[in-house]
Amino acid sequence: MNTLTVKADINSLNDVLSFITSELEANDCPAKVQMQIEISIEEIFVNIAHYAYPPKEGDAVVGFELTDDGIISITFTDRGVPYDPLKKPDPDITVPASERKIGGLGIYMTKQSMDKLWYEYRDGQNILTMQKNIRGVSS
Repeated sequence: MNTLTVKADINSLNDVLSFITSELEANDCPAKVQMQIEISIEEIFVNIAHYAYPPKEGDAVVGFELTDDGIISITFTDRGVPYDPLKKPDPDITVPASERKIGGLGIYMTKQSMDKLWYEYRDGQNILTMQKNIRGVSS
């Protein structure tokens, strides 16, 4: 697994996106899938940057792995406040945006875009992993 360690700060978002984009391009990821993954990366990392370490600072580790069968795994690890974003109820997208409660749309979009998404808290770390199959997907 290739990893990148950054400050869990919004100013690190471009570094995270550059790291993942380089990995996706090096592995011939179709453009449509790359866009879905990049949006998901942004949503997850921004949540970590905003909520993992209040009011302190800390690091986040982003891992990238591609299996022989074309499954991309991206893992986010931090030692911040334990929080499982997957337990947050999905927003009711049938309600007009002006009437919806704020929050939850980014993780909802991530759930819809990725093939698998799971969270665990282990050894004092939040670990969120998402997977996407890039084989058999047209650009």
